[in-house]
Amino acid sequence: MHTLSTLDEFDWKLLAALQEDGRLTNQELGDRIGLSPSQCSRRRSRLEEEGFVLGYHARIDRLKTGYNLTVFIHVGMNSHTPDNAAHLKRLVNRLPQVEEAYSLTGDMDYQLKLNVRNLADLSDIINNDLLPDRAVQTVKSTIVLDTLKEGSGLPLSRT
Repeated sequence: MHTLSTLDEFDWKLLAALQEDGRLTNQELGDRIGLSPSQCSRRRSRLEEEGFVLGYHARIDRLKTGYNLTVFIHVGMNSHTPDNAAHLKRLVNRLPQVEEAYSLTGDMDYQLKLNVRNLADLSDIINNDLLPDRAVQTVKSTIVLDTLKEGSGLPLSRT
């Protein structure tokens, strides 16, 4: 089993190449990082099995698919109990519009990133899913006007 400290330069290069394009063949990976396709295949399989590579996904254009608004919602809990935290986690995972969700320090307990088609969809989620929930005390939403940077991946390097 590899750990962070045992990954070598080729492992880091392979991870960076896969993060940039998960559809690369082992031949293409080998050409990029200087290994044979069979070595790339073994390393890729090992990195997948050990959980360094969590999956492969297509990046879909949200605007072309009708998701015209990106919204950040800050959620404040009415009480901080393990049961309420688990309850909110189930609620968030049930809502397909929630792309990301984080537990925070500071003024708000959670931050959710949603993609919705329009203001009516946002209103529906806030008024029918979040505010009536027994664990939720406050909901504050912020609509994104422009995306400056998104989903660029981790800054992978050996050091």
